[in-house]
Amino acid sequence: MNERKMRYAWRGKAGTLCLAIFAAAGLITPTSAAVANPEEAVRSFYGVLLGNMQQGRMLGESGRYAKLAPVIDRTFDIPLMTRLAVGPAWATLPPAEQQRLQAAFAHYVTATYADQFDSYSGQQLQVTGKRQTGDDIMVQTKIIKSNGETTKLDYLMRPDQGAWQISDVYLDGTISQLAVHRSEFYSILRREGVDGLVMALNRKTDLLQSVARSS
Repeated sequence: MNERKMRYAWRGKAGTLCLAIFAAAGLITPTSAAVANPEEAVRSFYGVLLGNMQQGRMLGESGRYAKLAPVIDRTFDIPLMTRLAVGPAWATLPPAEQQRLQAAFAHYVTATYADQFDSYSGQQLQVTGKRQTGDDIMVQTKIIKSNGETTKLDYLMRPDQGAWQISDVYLDGTISQLAVHRSEFYSILRREGVDGLVMALNRKTDLLQSVARSS
């Protein structure tokens, strides 16, 4: 994966954030069954990402998106993440608007992964451990590029009816994806309302997909 793309995804001025989760050694084949172990839940997701990277050019953007969409749905707690990203304003929104935001956010997350994990170049991808964080578990991972450069990524996992789902992602162990989203979403909601935020997420999704198709 291109280093420039990764840095842009997390820190770009446009706010296009990469939920950068990388494949690990000893991958298991992902299934639709609930996974009780948080590390195995991440590894299951990793398996799909690795397959997308290895078959990236053959699948194309639409193929990668199609493979990822159901996996994103079961691996990420999209309703919780959307609510936390929107912040206090969430409680004031009618259910129909909440659903629109959740759908737009889910499409954006899936398009981000389809774009970012589009090719494989021999990276070492590892799950390195976990730590307790209250009732949640932080799963720790890292990617080691061929030149030895290492990026640390932590994933906050929460239990939901026996399964573990990702509820936040931390770059270098400190930069919360949801915190960055919250700042951006608040600004858009204040200026343009729910319609503006849905349109902004859709524009980001369209941009990611057009970039992926042209690469």
